Amino acid sequence: MRMTWEDIVKGRRSIRKLTNTPEVPRSQIENVVRLALHAPSAFNMQSGRLVVLTGGQHERLWDIVTETLRAHVPAEKFGPTQERMNGFRAGAGTVLFFEDEAAVRTTQEKSPPSYQMHFHHWSQQGSAILQYAVWLGLTDQGLAASLQHYNPIIDDQVRREWEIPDNWSLVAQMPYGRAAETPGERSFLPYEDVVKWH
Repeated sequence: MRMTWEDIVKGRRSIRKLTNTPEVPRSQIENVVRLALHAPSAFNMQSGRLVVLTGGQHERLWDIVTETLRAHVPAEKFGPTQERMNGFRAGAGTVLFFEDEAAVRTTQEKSPPSYQMHFHHWSQQGSAILQYAVWLGLTDQGLAASLQHYNPIIDDQVRREWEIPDNWSLVAQMPYGRAAETPGERSFLPYEDVVKWH
């Protein structure tokens, strides 16, 4: 049965233990990404850029992250870090989210001067919407994901490994696959503390 919009929004959870069994077909992810590109952006600048890694390329990313983290996490405390990396690596793939700084500057320069100082914030907002759109799309397909932020410590190696243009700035990493864990309960702030009506 097709998920409702409410099911998708409430069903989106951070899943860190993933599997690719049964294998997730590329076409399924391609459909999610194409639809997510309809996400809005300020001044329609469309500065978001995606790199989708699958198979050995996906595994290579999490090997890079693991080895990079060894220089930052004490050896005696590395066990949980290794376990988390293994959970990501066992998934089907990873979506890397970038912002094209050249596209941001081009739109910024065409805008009224009073707006120009805000474009960095607006580009990050657009990236967040794009990330959420992809995540909801994966959820709709019965897939699991989480949003990770190992930038900037992996930026240079990622740039070299996948020949990323210099003007693309890494924002986030989203490993995805089939869930290999059940998430715990979520807690929410009281509605009245968050939403005000007038």
